[in-house]
Amino acid sequence: MIREKQASSANGLFMLVVLFAILAASVYAIILGARMDAAGLVIGGIVGILLSTMGMNGLFIVEPNASQVLILLGDYIGSERRSGFWWTNPFASKKKVSLRVRNFESNKLKVNDHDGNPIEIGAVVVWKVVDSAEATFEVDNYDHFVHVQSEAALRALATSHPYDAHNDGQMSLRGNTNEVAEDLKKEIQGRLQKAGVEVIEARISHLAYAAEIASAMLRRQQASAVISARAKIVEGAVSMVQMALDELSKRDVVHLDEERKAAMVSNLLVVLCSEHETQPIVNTGTLYQ
Repeated sequence: MIREKQASSANGLFMLVVLFAILAASVYAIILGARMDAAGLVIGGIVGILLSTMGMNGLFIVEPNASQVLILLGDYIGSERRSGFWWTNPFASKKKVSLRVRNFESNKLKVNDHDGNPIEIGAVVVWKVVDSAEATFEVDNYDHFVHVQSEAALRALATSHPYDAHNDGQMSLRGNTNEVAEDLKKEIQGRLQKAGVEVIEARISHLAYAAEIASAMLRRQQASAVISARAKIVEGAVSMVQMALDELSKRDVVHLDEERKAAMVSNLLVVLCSEHETQPIVNTGTLYQ
């Protein structure tokens, strides 16, 4: 595995001055050699011009949050992360790698969740390159590699969790967004470890049932909501009836036998649990014959 190392780069401004000095001295040597009819000076001047011209090829600029990967005759000789104007071996090739934070939104994938229900899911991934050598040499195209592996990790995550939790303590895609986001981040990071990439954040951006079952699942969710609401209403109504009976008994307002208590409980539950307004009925008779 190729890991990033610091390149041996010289200050670009200093080397630029040196190269211009060599170039000026070479031109002066050619002129002087021509006047003195000295072939050695002319040849030396020509060689100096060629060397200074070739040396210019070693100058390069590194922008902030960027890196230049240097390759000499097929060998990796280092990366320059320091922003500024630098000079290296003029025969070395240079490849720019951005170290800035990037993000992308995956396609809306159609997969089956843990319960086998078809769902649509998408995610936003925030990432950056942390090792320019690995990103350049370990994978063919690290940008494309990040996209493909992120979608593969998203598919794996979707199949390991249900859309909705049906049991207490069960983690679901819709109900545990923070936990699911952390699992997705770890899943993607594990797949991108060899590419010199760090995943900063990964979150689900789209989550829905597939169109063919969306209406059925909507009715199911509505039924669950109605059942939950009804259970809460009944629980509150029973508590209020119990409180009413206790207060009547405590204050000695009226003495009710079991049959009258049953009738009172029935009437109160109807009043408290009914979806419509109840109409009062004045009872002038008696429960007994």
